[in-house]
Amino acid sequence: MSFTLWLSLLGASTLISFTPGAGAINTMTNAMRQGYRRSIWGILGQQIALLIHVVIVAAGVGLLVANSPTAFNVIRYAGAAYLVYLGVRMMLSVPDVASPGHGSGHALTRWQMIRRGILVNLLNPKAIIFFLAFTPQFIDPAQPLLGQYLVFIGTIVTVDVLVMFFFFAATARSFQRFTATQRGAKALNILFGILFIVVAAMLLFVH
Repeated sequence: MSFTLWLSLLGASTLISFTPGAGAINTMTNAMRQGYRRSIWGILGQQIALLIHVVIVAAGVGLLVANSPTAFNVIRYAGAAYLVYLGVRMMLSVPDVASPGHGSGHALTRWQMIRRGILVNLLNPKAIIFFLAFTPQFIDPAQPLLGQYLVFIGTIVTVDVLVMFFFFAATARSFQRFTATQRGAKALNILFGILFIVVAAMLLFVH
């Protein structure tokens, strides 16, 4: 991959990462409820899902999903249902009032945060379609593929981790003053729960 092409990949990856979506909402929710530093575990889970998407596309399975309405819809409905589940659960939860420097909400283990991050990003068939269109722009089939894919996924993951942690998670820290009271914490739970449900609706109805 030439340096010029890599710069194009870097710019595109940055723009994509800054686009609000389920991953950004999940990151902000984790930072607000579990704490800024601990939000990294959810972000790592989301990167595992990105890696799986790229592997699926590279293996050609993505073409099968893209060309199979049934497979696409099964993943789409499963993804939307999971986001609605997260949203409703958050809206109905009884928040714990945050102590200074800590998040609010019931503590999740590292594995629970990683698993939720994986599911939030993985159960999105449009991500597979996106990578099907996006990946070939930066991969030259006439050149050795392994090195190109390593640069490709390494760039995407690095950019996404930095944006999620230093932008979305850091932004969520500004909301923590609201979690000092039961009313404020509950209001934020409802807000982010609604956002999860809105993203689920977009996944179902925006084509």
